[in-house]
Amino acid sequence: MEGIAISIDTLWILIAAAMVMFMQPGFALVESGFTRSKNTANILMKNLMDFSIGSLAFWLIGYTIMYGEDVGGFIGKASLFFNSNEVNGVPDKASLMFQTVFAATAATIVSGAVAERTKFSAYLIFSIAITVFIYPISGHWVWGGGWLSELGFHDFAGSTVVHSVGAWVGLIGAAMIGPRIGKYGKNGKPKAIPGSNLALGALGVFILWFGWFGFNPGSQLAAAGLDNAKAISHIFITTNLAAAAGAVTAMFITWMKYKRPGLSITLNGALAGLVAITAGCDVVSPGGAVVIGIIAGIVLVFGIEFIERILKVDDPVGAVSVHGLSGATGTILVGLFSTAEGLLYGGGAKLLGIQTIGVLAVAAWAMGLGFILFYILKKTSGIRVSKVIEEEGLDVYEHGESAFN
Repeated sequence: MEGIAISIDTLWILIAAAMVMFMQPGFALVESGFTRSKNTANILMKNLMDFSIGSLAFWLIGYTIMYGEDVGGFIGKASLFFNSNEVNGVPDKASLMFQTVFAATAATIVSGAVAERTKFSAYLIFSIAITVFIYPISGHWVWGGGWLSELGFHDFAGSTVVHSVGAWVGLIGAAMIGPRIGKYGKNGKPKAIPGSNLALGALGVFILWFGWFGFNPGSQLAAAGLDNAKAISHIFITTNLAAAAGAVTAMFITWMKYKRPGLSITLNGALAGLVAITAGCDVVSPGGAVVIGIIAGIVLVFGIEFIERILKVDDPVGAVSVHGLSGATGTILVGLFSTAEGLLYGGGAKLLGIQTIGVLAVAAWAMGLGFILFYILKKTSGIRVSKVIEEEGLDVYEHGESAFN
């Protein structure tokens, strides 16, 4: 019976890993649909390399930095070329595959925030840095037995560990690279730069929504037995409800603010709900998931305006609001809505405080390392393409081909 249970658990984890891998084309479609057609090949290339280089780098050393034997609560004991044949609940190689697709997701989030003006060569460097160093270390704090896990921090599938890390690095990158040409007028007010194909963007969001059913339920890391069956089913429901609530909320807010229900913001509202519920999908009720999705939809709409109008940071696809602000908000809300320890369920404020500490610590780490990385690249090889390349498009100049002919 033990062998059957291990087989079932392994099969579920690998199916979930494949579903999360399918989120990569989802991200590629969202980013290319929300940006201009002259940069589509560049965006597709970045997303392809995020997964390809990320897979190699995470196998090379990133996985053991994240999950190796704990060293001082800060980092795992690193080793090269992971090749363990041990079975710890499931085969270690199944765990490697599942965690690899998560690492690639963190790297891909940066792409949207710095789209349409970044050198491809510079992008490859910080994609490697995220996968090898930035993401694995803060991930170790939470999932590898580090100091935040000892504190009791709860991030079931990665609202903070995966999504916020990528977003905070992206925020620093977008700020240091500067806005796209024509984004801000002489009066400092932002101008809309419409995307090339909202149909592609919408398809990408549906693919991501589907992939999230591997991202969150897959993080149960087991499927055999009645308890796992109940847990996975519960996580499917909370994940779906939060996404739906985020989309509906974003739609109504744009309808009230701008007199029309905007598609692009509504699509991002669904993603915001998905990101927000990822931390607590296992411990909140279906009703709590709906409330978290509603709050995420609100944060998404006003977060985009804050970043664009107040911070003056040009984020072409809203990645920082979707993954950063919504991820942080959803993680903190676990301290309110956890049915086991949440403040609203009689658990006191302890978990709420721990969640807040974790969110701030990971944000400081990601932004601090992101600043160092982008600063070094900016002072050495440079991180922004020339004015001519940006105006005419990165596809031809950076890659010698166009996505549309």
